[in-house]
Amino acid sequence: MPKPLITLLAAVLLAFGVSHFSDRFDPYYLDVLTGVGINVILAVSLNLVNGYTGQFSLGHAGFMSVGAYLSAAVTLLLGPRLLGEGGGTAVTQGMLFLGALVLGGMGAAAAGLAVGIPSLRLKGDYLALVTLGFGEIIRVVFQNVEALGGALGLNGIPNYTTVFWVYSFAALTVFTVVCLVRSTYGRGFLATHDDEIASEAVGLDTTRYKIVAFVVGAFFAGVAGGLYGHFKLTITPTGFDFTKSIEIVVMVILGGMGNTPGVILAAILLTVLPEVLRAVDEYRMVLYSLLLIVLMLVRPRGLFNFDYMAIASRLRSRLLGARN
Repeated sequence: MPKPLITLLAAVLLAFGVSHFSDRFDPYYLDVLTGVGINVILAVSLNLVNGYTGQFSLGHAGFMSVGAYLSAAVTLLLGPRLLGEGGGTAVTQGMLFLGALVLGGMGAAAAGLAVGIPSLRLKGDYLALVTLGFGEIIRVVFQNVEALGGALGLNGIPNYTTVFWVYSFAALTVFTVVCLVRSTYGRGFLATHDDEIASEAVGLDTTRYKIVAFVVGAFFAGVAGGLYGHFKLTITPTGFDFTKSIEIVVMVILGGMGNTPGVILAAILLTVLPEVLRAVDEYRMVLYSLLLIVLMLVRPRGLFNFDYMAIASRLRSRLLGARN
């Protein structure tokens, strides 16, 4: 069995074990732990687009909102019919939730395809403006559709999100992105990032690679939105605005563009940091912003942008040398 697949299965089993004993955890720490997992999914999926393919998308929160609303609509509308008055068993609830998350992800992927085909021929600032506009359009649409709660959003969403679901999908997101980038096909993403003109000159369809990255990233953003909605139990259009997209982009930049371990660490840091600063609540956002500015100035290529393989190789050499 391939090593990445073994790692994925081990992560899923660990998530299941932690989730099984989650009722013994402090609810506050469980809330933070769940938020960390959701942000890891968002940051790693955006890193495929912004980091590995070299595009600049500002619409990730828009794809997240599509997944959140679509999955919530499935569990709210179809749940009572499929599960009956008793609410069903844990297995049937899990199957319904999994189906809702997949449908939410597919809806976000379809939105990514609809945006990607006409816009990914653009580059740089123009692409950023198009994706930013898409995110705002989605937010305004949800805000004005009364069937989806309008400006008040959707309430009473079932509480299906657990540590198991969050970290299983986080592991799956990392697994998919790493395997995709390391594959023969994934070299096209890196070539598109390094030099798009040269890639086209040797026959690569760079637009296709950008669309694939965009659709895959949008799918996992939609799944993250579904997990978020069934965790918070209420969603509003303002929860997926421009600020949310910027928050995800900052995680990718701070972790190091095209650096999956660094992006994961940055997602953890930027989720935990606001909670640590609650002790000085009146200055929390000011200190948070100042710390981000300092980190960007000190580590412009990313706070965690290290050569992890080289570090591991050096440690292995030192350990072997010490034994000898």
